[in-house]
Amino acid sequence: MVLCDCTKFRLKYSGFRRRTAGNGIVRGARSVPGRNESISNRGDRVKLSTKGKYGLRAFIDLAVCGEEEPVSLNSIAQRQEISVSYLEQLMAKLKKAGLVKSVRGINGGYQVAKPVEEISVGDVLRALEGDLTPVECAGIDGSGKTSCSGSSQCVSKIVWKRINDSINDTVNSIYIGELVKESKRQTENSKTEV
Repeated sequence: MVLCDCTKFRLKYSGFRRRTAGNGIVRGARSVPGRNESISNRGDRVKLSTKGKYGLRAFIDLAVCGEEEPVSLNSIAQRQEISVSYLEQLMAKLKKAGLVKSVRGINGGYQVAKPVEEISVGDVLRALEGDLTPVECAGIDGSGKTSCSGSSQCVSKIVWKRINDSINDTVNSIYIGELVKESKRQTENSKTEV
């Protein structure tokens, strides 16, 4: 079995630690397998950046509260506890991707640009984060051209492809419309419990 050295992990870590042979604990954000490096098992895990986490929260808030009229960034910021300046950056990315539209004027703000039933979580996250592929491998890039000499014999690329496909399939199968309905249901339940 050949393990090619071309696989690079593009994992977004928060507080990521890796051990390197003889060097103790080193802080870093990338690991190249095959060089005595491994993720410590102290609960380290792949994470989205705050752009993805806060941006998705803000987008769902916008979808819930902006069905009939535009929603101001101040109101989203207040409900979601996100700074207005950070929301401006997130909304600019979402607007560029065609997921939100801005409305000017005294009652202006933002609205979702198309039906929430047509927008997946993957659409939102890709607009905010870029490519969601956590493992970059020359053997699975799909172009047929690879700079990796061991790609034709490498079987680990099957694992990386499945991980990539699984993540993308999951976020592409969850639609904002479902999350809006769930948010409204939870709000109703919390009102009846009081």
